[in-house]
Amino acid sequence: MFTATSAADFTLVSKNVKVSIVYGRNGNAIDSITANLLAQDIKSVTGYLPVVSNDISKAKGSVIIIGSLSSKLVQDLLGPKAKEYLDLKDKWESYIVKAIDKPYPNIDHALLIAGSDKRGTAYGVFHISECIGVSPWNWWADVHPVIRKELMLHQVDYTSAPPSVKYRGIFLNDEDWCLQPWAAKTFEPETGDIGPKTYAKIFELLLRLKANLIWPAMHPSTKAFYHYPGNKKVAEDYAIVIGSSHAEPMLRNNVGEWDVKTMGAFNYVINKPTVQRYWEDRVKESSRNDAIYTLGMRGVHDSGIEGVKTIAETVPLLERIIVDQRDMLKKYVNEKITTIPQAFTVYKEVLEVYDGGLKLPEDVTVVWPDDNYGYIQRLSNQAEQERPGSSGIYYHASYWGRPHDYLWLSSTNPSLIREEMMKAYEMKSDRLWVLNVGDIKPLEYNIQLFLDMAYNAAPFNKSEYVKSHMLNWTTGIFGSQKADAINAIMWEYYQLAFERRPEFMGWSQTEPTTKTNYTEYNHFYYGDEAQQRIDRYNVLESKLKKLRNEMDEKDKDAFYELVYYPVVSAALMNKKFLYRDKCYLYAKQNRASAYDFADLSRQAYDSIVSETNYYNNQLAGGKWKYMMSMNPRGLPVYQEPVISNFVIDKSGLFDVIPEGFVNKDSALISGSSKKLSMPVFNHYTDRKYFIDVFLNDNQRVEWTSAINANWIKLSQEKGVLEGISGKKQTRIWVSIDWKNVPGNEKLSGQITIKGAGKEFIVEVSANNEDYRALKGYDGFIEDNG
Repeated sequence: MFTATSAADFTLVSKNVKVSIVYGRNGNAIDSITANLLAQDIKSVTGYLPVVSNDISKAKGSVIIIGSLSSKLVQDLLGPKAKEYLDLKDKWESYIVKAIDKPYPNIDHALLIAGSDKRGTAYGVFHISECIGVSPWNWWADVHPVIRKELMLHQVDYTSAPPSVKYRGIFLNDEDWCLQPWAAKTFEPETGDIGPKTYAKIFELLLRLKANLIWPAMHPSTKAFYHYPGNKKVAEDYAIVIGSSHAEPMLRNNVGEWDVKTMGAFNYVINKPTVQRYWEDRVKESSRNDAIYTLGMRGVHDSGIEGVKTIAETVPLLERIIVDQRDMLKKYVNEKITTIPQAFTVYKEVLEVYDGGLKLPEDVTVVWPDDNYGYIQRLSNQAEQERPGSSGIYYHASYWGRPHDYLWLSSTNPSLIREEMMKAYEMKSDRLWVLNVGDIKPLEYNIQLFLDMAYNAAPFNKSEYVKSHMLNWTTGIFGSQKADAINAIMWEYYQLAFERRPEFMGWSQTEPTTKTNYTEYNHFYYGDEAQQRIDRYNVLESKLKKLRNEMDEKDKDAFYELVYYPVVSAALMNKKFLYRDKCYLYAKQNRASAYDFADLSRQAYDSIVSETNYYNNQLAGGKWKYMMSMNPRGLPVYQEPVISNFVIDKSGLFDVIPEGFVNKDSALISGSSKKLSMPVFNHYTDRKYFIDVFLNDNQRVEWTSAINANWIKLSQEKGVLEGISGKKQTRIWVSIDWKNVPGNEKLSGQITIKGAGKEFIVEVSANNEDYRALKGYDGFIEDNG
């Protein structure tokens, strides 16, 4: 036992110090696992692999000691000072880190990591990993630490608070397209599925993120979690809580485990004995697992319960089912039913049943879902907030289903996640948070954000903290020199996705699946909404490509996975559709550039293919082969762009069209000799508007422009159109020099555009009237309708 004053710093590796690691002989399996992972983390930073053992008597010099506060190893080490931490022993998943001088004759310096429980200890170990620069995403996103010859921890003494949310984790879902084929063919071919080797890596990630819960993968492509005995064992070893989704009562995977041919209908009314045996078998099998049991019953395939037709019939049946399920838990897990974590998720039609008068046991956690698109539908009222079982949240960052899937990229805005989850937290939904993460990749940042918030909600009370959180994350991974630039890119990426997810750019739907349609982005008004969106993505791409060339070698794979692929892919998906739209619309106006935009649309699709091939076959030496699909479910939105056949009438040679001057079919309103007009310029809004000058034929045309009033400003006065890609059209921006406009008047002017023997006159109107000067006026001012 120690009597000396605790030290503030602790040296892990130096010229004269080589730390070793000791965990308790009678400790949990997780102590051994995390001790060895910490050793590997230290090696990844310094090149030195510490010796790991469970024999304190053989340790010497500087030693990291790992164990629970109640363990003999830690109690002996702390001696009388153990009393100082008595209150911590009863706290959920908490830990202390303490530097101690000369605790034993053979140990000069010790770093104690002790938890209130086994997960608390693990979180303490990974707290040290993060302190030495090892990211939770070191394996899952190839985030490599900065190499150091010497490694010292400063001001190490730390006592954690319990997590904000008791159960925090992820739901592996819709894994058919990436996670399952990657595990089966690349990472775990010996199992040919998502098996114990894959789950070990997933559980390690969860512990590094200070999470504790998994809803396992459950689609038909994947065998049920309990199908492989190793899955159950690895969950026990990593101390991960096993749960199941809203459609999987009693830890059963109905999709993979209920066989209608041999077991009959999944119907409690007509097939109760078989259904009960089915549930009982799983309860027996899982009785030693740390688990949260989903109560209730729905159909096999995420559908309504069978055997009843009305809410009035469903309520008493569901109440009887829950009583029977709880009796099983009392019999096989613990007679004290209130000590067993249980959840009831009011997803889809179940909410109507709940509102229909369902009497739910007070100790059961009610789980509120979002609407599949990030907006939580319902939160606890005052009475529900006071229930002993409290409530939780099931939230989507990935979704398969009607009317729109988003299974490809991470497209949920972090600010929306914060807004919704903190609203839930304030309404006392703090018992369980589960995030639907699809295939894990490429949702890395949203997973980090969600679980960080669940672990420590306090800083997220302020909405602006989201930006700080993202910056801290990028700084930790890529360093302070590049973090600001990367953070700005990712923020803009999420802003653009919030306006319209990349997966929704086809303006189609699924279940039933429809063909893609033309987007609602306007190409002829509002400054060309479509081009403005393309321009924003072009800026991101330009910045990304520059950054990619500047990245340190160790950061290149992580940069590609976390930043480059999702942002570039989103840009390309937008271009695929918006350029296709321009092709279609410009063809109606006899623009020769329609051919160019057809090519650009196809090129965008080909580039998505190319980037995805790189992700799967070259990234990190092929580590992620089969992990990225650019067409989950093969929906039309992901396919090659459909370019309608068109023919351009070349007889006009070239033409002019101002912003907004098209009919409902996007055709030119006027002939070449008629006057054209622009939207009215208003000094209150001070907008600029465009005029497009474009070829009908692939011939060279020199054009000039002239104005008849000095208050009209043009972005260019002359130019050359040529029949090569990118030069078949040009855009003149028109604005008003309001200093030269007489006060409180409506004025008219003209722009004349000439070339190849043709002349176009564009009328310009400017309104400089001061409506605020009108006596008694207090209201809005109209601007172009």
